[in-house]
Amino acid sequence: MSGFDVSSTVEIDMPALDKLTSSPTKALKQTAAALLSEVKNAEVFPFETGNLQNESTFVDDSKASSGQVDLVTDTPYGRRLYYHPEYNFNREFHANARGEWYEPWLPGGQHEDFASETFAAIYKKENNL
Repeated sequence: MSGFDVSSTVEIDMPALDKLTSSPTKALKQTAAALLSEVKNAEVFPFETGNLQNESTFVDDSKASSGQVDLVTDTPYGRRLYYHPEYNFNREFHANARGEWYEPWLPGGQHEDFASETFAAIYKKENNL
């Protein structure tokens, strides 16, 4: 048996690698924005003036690089309305107004796969997969 030599060269496409490593953060931010839009379009927020939904609720993506984004409502009455679904919500402007308005998008809810499916679609699109 005779010996033989093998050699190989590996070239790493750094721009492509950078894109793959930064795109999860970008996809996470876009997923959170899509989720907030989805919830708004479902008309589940209690709505009288629109302040709770439109001015006081936003995506906090300050920790996105570590894999966390939050949907924040920064009014004291937002917490009170969310955690008291027994209130009699005015449905004049939003037919589906309710407390616990994120429940359909949480595990066990009707739309529980929305965030994971949206993230996957955005990530694939960003990376041309």
